[in-house]
Amino acid sequence: MKKEDSRVVKTKQAIFRAFVDLTLEKDLTAITVQDIAQRALINRSTFYSHFHDKQDVLDQVFSYALQPLLSGIEDNIVETGNVIREQRLVQEVTKLFLQIQKEKKFYLVAFKGRNNLILLDTFKQFMAERFADVFSRLEVKDGTQLIPNDFIISYLVTTFTSTVYWWLENDCPLPAEQMARVMIKLISSAGLAVYQFKISRD
Repeated sequence: MKKEDSRVVKTKQAIFRAFVDLTLEKDLTAITVQDIAQRALINRSTFYSHFHDKQDVLDQVFSYALQPLLSGIEDNIVETGNVIREQRLVQEVTKLFLQIQKEKKFYLVAFKGRNNLILLDTFKQFMAERFADVFSRLEVKDGTQLIPNDFIISYLVTTFTSTVYWWLENDCPLPAEQMARVMIKLISSAGLAVYQFKISRD
Protein backbone atom coordinates (compact mmCIF):
# COMPACT_ATOMS: atom_id res chain seq x y z
CA MET A 1 0.00 0.00 0.00
CA LYS A 2 1.40 3.37 -1.08
CA LYS A 3 2.25 5.70 1.79
CA GLU A 4 0.55 9.10 1.74
CA ASP A 5 2.71 12.16 1.16
CA SER A 6 3.57 13.85 4.46
CA ARG A 7 2.06 17.15 3.25
CA VAL A 8 -1.22 15.40 2.46
CA VAL A 9 -1.20 13.79 5.91
CA LYS A 10 -0.58 17.14 7.61
CA THR A 11 -3.35 18.83 5.63
CA LYS A 12 -5.84 16.08 6.49
CA GLN A 13 -4.84 16.24 10.15
CA ALA A 14 -5.42 20.00 10.13
CA ILE A 15 -8.87 19.48 8.60
CA PHE A 16 -9.74 16.74 11.10
CA ARG A 17 -8.56 18.85 14.04
CA ALA A 18 -10.54 21.83 12.78
CA PHE A 19 -13.64 19.68 12.38
CA VAL A 20 -13.38 18.18 15.88
CA ASP A 21 -12.83 21.65 17.41
CA LEU A 22 -15.86 23.01 15.57
CA THR A 23 -18.11 20.21 16.85
CA LEU A 24 -17.23 21.37 20.36
CA GLU A 25 -18.42 24.89 19.53
CA LYS A 26 -21.54 24.43 17.41
CA ASP A 27 -24.04 21.87 16.15
CA LEU A 28 -22.92 19.63 13.30
CA THR A 29 -25.66 20.99 11.03
CA ALA A 30 -24.32 24.52 11.51
CA ILE A 31 -20.75 23.64 10.48
CA THR A 32 -19.91 24.56 6.89
CA VAL A 33 -17.02 23.65 4.60
CA GLN A 34 -15.97 27.30 4.80
CA ASP A 35 -15.84 27.04 8.61
CA ILE A 36 -13.62 23.96 8.40
CA ALA A 37 -11.32 25.47 5.77
CA GLN A 38 -10.97 28.72 7.66
CA ARG A 39 -10.18 26.96 10.94
CA ALA A 40 -7.65 24.67 9.22
CA LEU A 41 -6.01 27.69 7.55
CA ILE A 42 -6.56 26.35 4.03
CA ASN A 43 -8.73 27.42 1.12
CA ARG A 44 -11.87 25.64 -0.08
CA SER A 45 -10.17 24.18 -3.16
CA THR A 46 -7.60 22.48 -0.90
CA PHE A 47 -10.42 21.07 1.20
CA TYR A 48 -12.18 19.65 -1.86
CA SER A 49 -8.97 18.08 -3.12
CA HIS A 50 -9.12 15.80 -0.07
CA PHE A 51 -12.81 15.49 0.81
CA HIS A 52 -16.16 15.58 -1.02
CA ASP A 53 -18.02 17.42 1.74
CA LYS A 54 -18.24 17.66 5.53
CA GLN A 55 -19.95 14.24 5.75
CA ASP A 56 -16.88 12.76 4.06
CA VAL A 57 -14.76 14.33 6.81
CA LEU A 58 -17.08 12.91 9.46
CA ASP A 59 -16.84 9.44 7.89
CA GLN A 60 -13.03 9.52 8.05
CA VAL A 61 -12.41 11.51 11.23
CA PHE A 62 -12.76 8.63 13.68
CA SER A 63 -9.37 7.05 13.00
CA TYR A 64 -7.82 10.46 13.67
CA ALA A 65 -9.94 11.18 16.74
CA LEU A 66 -9.44 7.73 18.26
CA GLN A 67 -5.66 7.76 17.77
CA PRO A 68 -4.79 9.83 20.89
CA LEU A 69 -7.58 8.07 22.75
CA LEU A 70 -6.38 4.56 22.00
CA SER A 71 -2.62 5.03 21.59
CA GLY A 72 -2.31 5.61 25.32
CA ILE A 73 -3.62 2.15 26.14
CA GLU A 74 -0.89 -0.23 27.23
CA ASP A 75 -0.85 -3.36 25.07
CA ASN A 76 1.05 -5.43 27.67
CA ILE A 77 -1.65 -5.44 30.34
CA VAL A 78 -1.37 -9.22 30.70
CA GLU A 79 1.48 -10.15 33.05
CA THR A 80 3.42 -13.37 33.47
CA GLY A 81 1.11 -16.24 34.29
CA ASN A 82 -1.72 -14.61 32.30
CA VAL A 83 -2.55 -12.32 35.22
CA ILE A 84 -4.40 -9.04 34.67
CA ARG A 85 -4.10 -6.58 37.55
CA GLU A 86 -7.52 -5.07 38.26
CA GLN A 87 -6.11 -1.71 39.33
CA ARG A 88 -4.04 -1.43 36.17
CA LEU A 89 -7.07 -2.30 34.06
CA VAL A 90 -9.07 0.37 35.89
CA GLN A 91 -6.31 2.91 35.20
CA GLU A 92 -6.30 2.16 31.47
CA VAL A 93 -10.09 2.36 31.13
CA THR A 94 -10.16 5.55 33.23
CA LYS A 95 -7.78 7.13 30.70
CA LEU A 96 -10.33 6.44 27.98
CA PHE A 97 -13.18 8.03 29.92
CA LEU A 98 -11.12 11.14 30.74
CA GLN A 99 -9.98 11.61 27.14
CA ILE A 100 -13.55 11.24 25.86
CA GLN A 101 -14.82 13.69 28.48
CA LYS A 102 -12.42 16.35 27.14
CA GLU A 103 -14.21 16.25 23.78
CA LYS A 104 -17.66 15.37 24.99
CA LYS A 105 -19.65 17.13 22.26
CA PHE A 106 -17.65 15.47 19.48
CA TYR A 107 -18.24 12.00 20.89
CA LEU A 108 -21.95 12.66 21.35
CA VAL A 109 -22.05 13.40 17.61
CA ALA A 110 -19.94 10.31 16.95
CA PHE A 111 -22.28 7.97 18.80
CA LYS A 112 -25.36 8.92 16.79
CA GLY A 113 -26.79 7.46 13.56
CA ARG A 114 -24.50 5.92 10.98
CA ASN A 115 -21.55 7.61 12.65
CA ASN A 116 -21.83 5.09 15.47
CA LEU A 117 -21.30 2.17 13.08
CA ILE A 118 -18.14 3.77 11.68
CA LEU A 119 -16.88 4.50 15.19
CA LEU A 120 -17.55 0.92 16.31
CA ASP A 121 -15.79 -0.58 13.28
CA THR A 122 -12.74 1.64 13.83
CA PHE A 123 -12.64 0.73 17.53
CA LYS A 124 -13.02 -3.01 16.82
CA GLN A 125 -10.23 -2.94 14.25
CA PHE A 126 -7.93 -1.21 16.73
CA MET A 127 -8.73 -3.73 19.48
CA ALA A 128 -8.10 -6.69 17.17
CA GLU A 129 -4.75 -5.30 16.00
CA ARG A 130 -3.43 -3.77 19.24
CA PHE A 131 -4.30 -6.75 21.43
CA ALA A 132 -3.69 -9.52 18.89
CA ASP A 133 -1.31 -11.27 21.29
CA VAL A 134 -3.84 -11.18 24.13
CA PHE A 135 -6.68 -12.46 21.99
CA SER A 136 -4.48 -15.22 20.56
CA ARG A 137 -4.18 -16.60 24.11
CA LEU A 138 -7.77 -15.89 25.10
CA GLU A 139 -10.18 -18.76 25.56
CA VAL A 140 -13.70 -17.78 26.61
CA LYS A 141 -16.32 -20.47 27.09
CA ASP A 142 -20.02 -20.67 27.86
CA GLY A 143 -20.12 -24.10 29.44
CA THR A 144 -18.15 -26.17 26.95
CA GLN A 145 -18.87 -23.89 23.99
CA LEU A 146 -15.87 -21.82 22.85
CA ILE A 147 -16.85 -18.22 22.11
CA PRO A 148 -15.25 -16.68 18.95
CA ASN A 149 -12.80 -13.88 19.67
CA ASP A 150 -14.41 -11.53 17.16
CA PHE A 151 -17.63 -11.83 19.15
CA ILE A 152 -15.76 -11.02 22.37
CA ILE A 153 -14.22 -7.93 20.76
CA SER A 154 -17.62 -6.81 19.48
CA TYR A 155 -19.15 -7.39 22.93
CA LEU A 156 -16.43 -5.41 24.73
CA VAL A 157 -16.50 -2.50 22.29
CA THR A 158 -20.31 -2.29 22.19
CA THR A 159 -20.51 -2.44 25.99
CA PHE A 160 -17.89 0.28 26.34
CA THR A 161 -19.42 2.64 23.77
CA SER A 162 -22.95 2.17 25.16
CA THR A 163 -21.66 2.92 28.65
CA VAL A 164 -19.80 6.01 27.45
CA TYR A 165 -22.84 7.28 25.54
CA TRP A 166 -25.03 6.98 28.66
CA TRP A 167 -22.35 8.77 30.68
CA LEU A 168 -22.05 11.66 28.23
CA GLU A 169 -25.79 12.00 27.65
CA ASN A 170 -26.31 12.32 31.39
CA ASP A 171 -23.56 14.94 31.74
CA CYS A 172 -21.00 12.60 33.33
CA PRO A 173 -22.79 12.06 36.69
CA LEU A 174 -20.11 9.69 37.99
CA PRO A 175 -16.31 10.22 38.11
CA ALA A 176 -14.31 8.59 35.30
CA GLU A 177 -12.57 6.13 37.62
CA GLN A 178 -15.86 4.99 39.14
CA MET A 179 -17.30 4.45 35.65
CA ALA A 180 -14.26 2.34 34.78
CA ARG A 181 -14.69 0.20 37.89
CA VAL A 182 -18.42 -0.28 37.32
CA MET A 183 -17.97 -1.21 33.67
CA ILE A 184 -15.21 -3.74 34.44
CA LYS A 185 -17.34 -5.24 37.20
CA LEU A 186 -20.33 -5.60 34.86
CA ILE A 187 -18.26 -7.21 32.12
CA SER A 188 -16.50 -9.60 34.51
CA SER A 189 -19.85 -10.71 35.97
CA ALA A 190 -21.47 -11.32 32.58
CA GLY A 191 -21.47 -15.09 33.06
CA LEU A 192 -18.73 -16.00 30.59
CA ALA A 193 -15.89 -18.14 31.96
CA VAL A 194 -12.48 -16.85 30.90
CA TYR A 195 -9.92 -19.63 30.99
CA GLN A 196 -6.12 -19.12 31.10
CA PHE A 197 -6.59 -15.57 32.47
CA LYS A 198 -7.25 -14.32 35.97
CA ILE A 199 -7.85 -10.82 37.34
CA SER A 200 -5.79 -10.07 40.41
CA ARG A 201 -7.09 -7.57 42.99
CA ASP A 202 -3.73 -7.31 44.74
